[in-house]
Amino acid sequence: MTTVTRIHYSRTRHVLELAFDDGSEGELSAEFLRVHSPSAEVRGHTPGQEVLQTGKRNVAITTINAVGHYAIQLVFDDGHDSGIFTWPYLLELVQDSAGLWERYLKAVQTARSSRDPEIQVLHFKP
Repeated sequence: MTTVTRIHYSRTRHVLELAFDDGSEGELSAEFLRVHSPSAEVRGHTPGQEVLQTGKRNVAITTINAVGHYAIQLVFDDGHDSGIFTWPYLLELVQDSAGLWERYLKAVQTARSSRDPEIQVLHFKP
């Protein structure tokens, strides 16, 4: 099994840098990781129950917790903390990040939604 040998999170860039024992390495944005979380909240419990994550453009990772010797739990500043990112899943994300991102952007566009958080504007008459 492939293992992660280096994890570094850049708080200014909101990017997780990863290196693996097979020589693979890559960078994944916090937004990318949030919308591809392996949690049931995102993936559902069965195929077809996936929930498109939108409005996550500015999300950041606040905490990275080790889960045994096989995974990490990422805690995001929007409160999401239920995804356990295993080493094989992180490698899959790194290796297919371009394709996954393209499919995500297409899904957001098809849903007529946005990567930007919803902004509530108050309208009132004085």
